[in-house]
Amino acid sequence: MSQIINPPSEIKLFPIRGCILPPGEHLPLNVFEPRYLNMVDDALAGDSFIGVIQPTPGGQSDKPALEQVGGAGRIVSHQETSDGRYLMVLEGVMRFAIEEELDVRKPYRVARADYRPFTQDLVEAHLTPMIEVAGLLERLHAYFDLVGIETDWPALEQAPLSLVINKTAMAAPFDPAAKQRLLEASSIPQRAELLDSLMQDSLSQASSGSAG
Repeated sequence: MSQIINPPSEIKLFPIRGCILPPGEHLPLNVFEPRYLNMVDDALAGDSFIGVIQPTPGGQSDKPALEQVGGAGRIVSHQETSDGRYLMVLEGVMRFAIEEELDVRKPYRVARADYRPFTQDLVEAHLTPMIEVAGLLERLHAYFDLVGIETDWPALEQAPLSLVINKTAMAAPFDPAAKQRLLEASSIPQRAELLDSLMQDSLSQASSGSAG
């Protein structure tokens, strides 16, 4: 990770609704809109970093309002298709807060990023969070069955818990506001607690719905 722990102070922004990029995770993307193809070209020619951030209600259709916190990711693989798209994978490095959006002569948006609130992102992936695992995995089973997520359970149960929590936060079909809360959780244990609460809410709603 030594190559990718210094994200840039000015970061290119890729607004994607319902999508988050926690540190250490990998996000496959299919890029086809011209301004974002331009962004990828510029990233590949420079620092390879792109900031994934959710749009929020407000602003203009071509320039929506944005959440204040996103995930800085580095392009770790890319392929250009015959029809001009990019298939690429971003690896999350650390979260950032938008300090200010910059006025740049680019078709995409760029912001000055503040990484100071998230320095723990660089070490937390290597720590083992103190979480009650058995109950969490039991609810993961029930929730995945509910929403139709298929997984390799023996592999998942052997994976580091931080990896399971972050991957579930990315993949689960929670609404964008819940996804943002998961991204902004101050620590892996807090993200696990919030994830558990969201899953229990979904299971409870499904149970009361079937009972009715």
